[in-house]
Amino acid sequence: MNFALILLILLLVSGCLWMLDVAWLKKARAPGAKDPWWVEYGASFFPVILIVFVLRSFLFEPFKIPSGSMIPTLEVGDFILVNKYTYGIRLPVINKKIIDNNLPKRGEVMVFRYPEDPSLDYIKRVVGLPGDKIAYQNKRLSINGQPVETKKIDDYRHPQKLYYSEQYVEKLGDVEHRILNDADAPAFVADPARFPFGDQCIYNQSGVVCTVPAGHYFVLGDNRDSSRDSRYWGFVPEENIVGRAFFIWFNFGDLGRIGAFK
Repeated sequence: MNFALILLILLLVSGCLWMLDVAWLKKARAPGAKDPWWVEYGASFFPVILIVFVLRSFLFEPFKIPSGSMIPTLEVGDFILVNKYTYGIRLPVINKKIIDNNLPKRGEVMVFRYPEDPSLDYIKRVVGLPGDKIAYQNKRLSINGQPVETKKIDDYRHPQKLYYSEQYVEKLGDVEHRILNDADAPAFVADPARFPFGDQCIYNQSGVVCTVPAGHYFVLGDNRDSSRDSRYWGFVPEENIVGRAFFIWFNFGDLGRIGAFK
């Protein structure tokens, strides 16, 4: 469901009703006459829909985390806010950038339209910037030939589950975050898809090595062994970017999660 398109249609319809009522219909009604139902339930909603449309399209948009690919940073059921203007102002529905702002930085958590199906929104961590050489070999990540700094910490216990995963603190740029990466899970990527600029990636038994093309980004899930990400389906084009995730505002199962991520 394209909620942005639905919201735009509602905005246009209610706005037309509001203008029609203000410019002509209200003057034609007898003094004290009750507003027609279509004016009361149409035009009266216009200011509310306008505020929601502006906030959601240009400032902040809420998302719900549907899978465990970003554990331990984000858990299933987290409701997060996404900053829509961090990476530039875009027109809603067509996602056309009209005002440049910041470019994604290594380590930031980014929401984007899934390259294989742009109707879906995905969330991953930015690992590779345009021109970077990213290697994920034998369970270790390196960027431009330099191993990414990691430090093992206590194992992570999955919520409401009876198993643990090996947990590390990883540093990407200025960002420190936790990842899950079990030594006994395979390093190689099984059945990678064909994708644009696929010739920039080399797959082997140890994993994958990719050179990020211009205007694209390489992203990974923090739950490294349970995430379908750039290792499988390729690079995120700049035009697919939605915004930067920065805040957990609710979780029905654990109120302590509120504000746990920024």
